[in-house]
Amino acid sequence: MINWQFYPKSQRITADLEQVLKVFYKHSETIKSPERMLSSNDVLRVIKEDLEILHYKVESGKGNMVRVPVLYGKNGALEKSFNADAFNESLGIVIEVEAGRAVDNNQFLKDLFQACMMDGVSYLVIAVRNFYRTKANNSKGYKEDKDFEDINLFFETLYASARLDLPLSGILIIGY
Repeated sequence: MINWQFYPKSQRITADLEQVLKVFYKHSETIKSPERMLSSNDVLRVIKEDLEILHYKVESGKGNMVRVPVLYGKNGALEKSFNADAFNESLGIVIEVEAGRAVDNNQFLKDLFQACMMDGVSYLVIAVRNFYRTKANNSKGYKEDKDFEDINLFFETLYASARLDLPLSGILIIGY
């Protein structure tokens, strides 16, 4: 099941971001968690072709990274860039697909920081598992972390506090 939340909640999701959502809906049976425990690269491979149809540059392995400019040096030469999973330069939308590290390693915060630094980025999409299975403490079983809900609680707090102004027009969180 695909879940999603757009921030700020006072604005409607854009038509361009709805197109990204349609890609995730189309592939929901293949990528859904916790039934499918795909890595972020595996999820990206599943949705890659549909994102490319929407004119996104999509990472396809370590040799083909999507670099988004951050700083320019002498004579306009690219001095610093960050890698993204997918980027549509004309729409200013960067997409990050996460799996296991999304909450446990605060990867979603790194994604937020980097998107805020990227030149020409107006919208950030973070796709995470709805549920992520981790080993339970002091037992041999597993527990299901609710990554989508945990990340939404963070962004809900961020926007409700109004203490930090982000240079982004919006953030879309997708739970797959």
